[in-house]
Amino acid sequence: MKENQETNSGSVFKWILRNIVLAIVFVVALVVVINLLLGMFTNHGETITVPDLTSMSVSEASREAGSHKLRVEVTDSIYVRRMAKGAVYSQNPKAGSQVKKGRRILLTINALHSKKVTMPNLVGYSMRQAKAELNSRGLTLGKLTYVSDIATNNVLRQVYNNREIKPGKQIESGAVIDLVVGLNPTDNQTYIPDLKGMKYLRAVDAIHDNSLNVRKVSFDSNVRTYADSLNAVVYRQSPTASNAPILMGSEVSIYLSLEKDESNEQ
Repeated sequence: MKENQETNSGSVFKWILRNIVLAIVFVVALVVVINLLLGMFTNHGETITVPDLTSMSVSEASREAGSHKLRVEVTDSIYVRRMAKGAVYSQNPKAGSQVKKGRRILLTINALHSKKVTMPNLVGYSMRQAKAELNSRGLTLGKLTYVSDIATNNVLRQVYNNREIKPGKQIESGAVIDLVVGLNPTDNQTYIPDLKGMKYLRAVDAIHDNSLNVRKVSFDSNVRTYADSLNAVVYRQSPTASNAPILMGSEVSIYLSLEKDESNEQ
């Protein structure tokens, strides 16, 4: 009788032990299968680097994203002067982010239709007053053309797209307005300022403030977007800064980069 009890106890113990082992094996197998399925259906552990889509058109951005197995969706628009209409202004996630295949990249683009502003009457203003008025209206000072007149830097005509523009006309915000200004032979000289280290728009302002024109603006290859251009600084100019008098209306070229360069070669 005692031997039968011991035999039954041994059998129960083996049965329990076997079921525990089977349960452990089942759990391990289940974890392995789940991990395999995650890898197959969610690309678990596989990521894609988000490309930089800024400054592209929506169609270009869509093609670029598609080549990386990603999608794009335009979710917002803003108006940025001097940026191409419809161009991608920003993206989310940002360039360089790691995402899964098929992820949507949300785009904010520059508005397709720019704001309209009223052209002011600048005739009779000094060049500096005219520049300030243009800025307040969201317009941009372009080329200064000097002609003989009794008053130097007195605005004689305002020009848009090579045609004289009348006050009150509706034009796009950011439009470039050229000015025809007076030049008295006894007061016709200026100096070339030192532009090194200045950001793009500040350098252009300094050129105009000295009654000079911008001949050429050259950005290094590291300047890729409009935002980059605003942060780029002048590392070279031609002609270089000088205290020697130069005729008003002369031209200055500037070379800009996101990285400052101490050289100022001709």
